[in-house]
Amino acid sequence: MTFLNDVAQEYPDAVSFAAGRPYEGFFDLGDVHRYLDRFVAHLRATSGGDEARVRRTLLQYGRTKGIIHDLVARNLAVDEGIEADPESIVVTVGCQEALFLTLRALRRTERDAVLAVVPCYVGLSGAAELAELPVLPVENSAAGIDLDDLVRVVERAKADGRRPRACYVVPDFANPSGASMPRATRERLLELAEEHDFLLLEDNPYGLFHQAAARPPTLKALDRSRRVVYLGSYAKTGIPGARIGFVVADQTVDVGAGDPVPAEGGRPARSETLADQLAKIKSMLTVNTAPLAQAVIGGKLLAHDCDLRAANARETRVYQDNLRRVLDGLAERFPAGSSPSVSWNAPTGGFFVILTVPFPADDALLALSARKHKVLWTPVHHFYGDGVARHQIRLSFSQLTPDEIDRGLDRLAAFIGEQSASPRQGDAR
Repeated sequence: MTFLNDVAQEYPDAVSFAAGRPYEGFFDLGDVHRYLDRFVAHLRATSGGDEARVRRTLLQYGRTKGIIHDLVARNLAVDEGIEADPESIVVTVGCQEALFLTLRALRRTERDAVLAVVPCYVGLSGAAELAELPVLPVENSAAGIDLDDLVRVVERAKADGRRPRACYVVPDFANPSGASMPRATRERLLELAEEHDFLLLEDNPYGLFHQAAARPPTLKALDRSRRVVYLGSYAKTGIPGARIGFVVADQTVDVGAGDPVPAEGGRPARSETLADQLAKIKSMLTVNTAPLAQAVIGGKLLAHDCDLRAANARETRVYQDNLRRVLDGLAERFPAGSSPSVSWNAPTGGFFVILTVPFPADDALLALSARKHKVLWTPVHHFYGDGVARHQIRLSFSQLTPDEIDRGLDRLAAFIGEQSASPRQGDAR
């Protein structure tokens, strides 16, 4: 992520298909004040007009689990059909902190590991490294995960003395692949998690941007045995600069063993929730999430009756239109049977498309693309974490206008054509 930011800053006139950011055309500084005022009014009403309490809630060090946990719970019920106890929710500094806290809590001994579908969001591998939790790769598929390979990896890990604690998945428009899991895959994944005794870490930053009729339920909404730890963010649906994420961790934890206990397993004599454990770790990391930032997001939730699906209807249309423009634009520039041979997947939503090109694409080639052709993209090798260049690049279209998409695709086509005609050694770069 730092590398992409550096390249973008060095070539500010380049069209960027690199960063998966929300569209900035909808940003309005006035919203910040409006949402803050809305939340203050809510605090006054719920505190009986106690101004000292209002000031303390907003301006003092806050509750470690957060001050908008009840609104987050309402939002999950409205948008996702998830019934979550507000006390099982920890409001975090972005979803990245939620991810790290969860991995750190699950890491008990050097035997522990986390499973992840590859290619995988780089934030997972980074957080796992900080938590000293090895990542065991699971193969991808058109259904978002290869379930047969998942079983093989789990059984092989256990045979080697490892303990797979959880499997990280992005069931809706995964980063970078854009793949989504059908409902049948989600249900089978839940069964396998129970059968092989591991948790599912469901990361859902793009789930609201589905075409309404095609949207399957989240894993957490299907979860009946508390196998799913749900990781959420308001970066895409709220305001990214507020840096507000959250985690729903309602698993009961045996304090003595430190392990989550399935819902049907009963409550140990000395127990707490996984959310309680995450709050303890957070208290030593960031202490609490900025109350003023929470208030802005809380105000947006209140202003829209906690229905962010409806609140983001405009954004969803933009992202869907951009996706169609990219897919149609690629088909125009690289028609079937033409040379160079270029192919791509066709997600039904989200922010990303994967392009397969006739040459290995690495960071040096990205720098050339930025310098000579003024177009940016993301080498897919970053999502494998091994530094091996692959014949794939990720295109992100969320932050672009239609004209920028067209201009960027023209430049990308020129770059791909030039590279396909060039030798792969010597002066090609």
